Parts: sequence; C-alpha cells; structure tokens
Amino acid sequence: MKKNLLISILMTVVTTVLFGLIYPLVVTGLAQLIFPDKANGQLVHRNGAVVGSRIIGQPFNGPKYFHSRPSAAGNGYDAGASSGSNLGPTSSKLVQRVKDSVAQLQAENPGRPIPVDLVTTSGSGLDPHISPDSAEFQVPRVARERGLSEAAVRAAVTRHTEGLQFGVLGAPRVNVLELNLDLDSLGTKQAELNQN
Repeated sequence: MKKNLLISILMTVVTTVLFGLIYPLVVTGLAQLIFPDKANGQLVHRNGAVVGSRIIGQPFNGPKYFHSRPSAAGNGYDAGASSGSNLGPTSSKLVQRVKDSVAQLQAENPGRPIPVDLVTTSGSGLDPHISPDSAEFQVPRVARERGLSEAAVRAAVTRHTEGLQFGVLGAPRVNVLELNLDLDSLGTKQAELNQN
C-alpha cells in the first residue's frame, strides 16, 4: 500500500513537472523562435504603438473608416468573451438588431443590396475580415469622407483582399484593420503632396 501511494505521488509530481512546466516552456520557446509574429498575436504597430492585431477584429465607427462585422463577443470585440450571440433565427432580438443595421446601411447606400456579413455576427465575434462585397458597399462613403477618388479606395481594397487559403479553403476576404491603416497612410501621403 505504501509503495503504491509513493508511486502515485511520484508520478503526479513527474507528470506535473513534465507536462505542466517543461512541455509548455519548450513549445512556447519553439514558437517564439520559429513563428515570433504569430506566437505574439500578430500585433500591428504604428509609430511605436500597438494599434491592433491582424487576427482579432475591432470596431471602426468613424465614417471615414471601413466598418467591421458586428460583434456579439462581450461588449463587442471582447477577446475574453469570444462567442456568437447564440440567438436563433426566430429571435425577435436578433431580427430587430438586423433590421436596425439594415436601415442604417440603406441610408448610407440607398437601393444597393446589403452584404449579409455587414448585418450578421461571426461565430467568434472577433472576425477581423469582411467580404470583398462588404468592402465594395462601403467604398463610396469612405471615398467621400476621405476626399479620395473611389478608384483609389477600390485599389486599396484590392491590395488587401486575400484569396482562398491554400487555393481552396474559405472565401476571399479583406482585413479591415490593415485596409484602414493603409488608407490612413494614403491620406497622410496625399496631405504631404498637397503641401509641396
């Protein structure tokens, strides 16, 4: 009996040290060496400050920015509460939220069909991408608010449109953070040209 108890305690200590300490440290160290950007959350820096992550959505509310998908994660884009709304298609709360979003978007672009991902949340609530159709829907507003041509804004959308993963998986998508940062830098370059 004592022998079995001693073996049990020893196995618990050994497996705890091996799988609870050594293994995570080795995996973390390898990730830092081989994939440092991905291991650290693919953070995006501008002027020495972190402005977001390529893989976590965030809200953009100003009219000169492309807007992300709606988020149901916590209070919106809360990485600590990643989830969908869990509201079913017959939920009056969901139907009202979608109707409100549709009304707001129809006021922005009357008569144009509204892409579904601009009025529905993703499963995680943290999707950093929108569809190319959603980006195209927002081009007139963004161009008007930034004082840029629609062609210049469309060119930025094209630069940030990612194709299918491995050529077969998923759907084409546009990273909203990277697109908005590109447009911010484009506006800065345009202002510098106007000054010279």
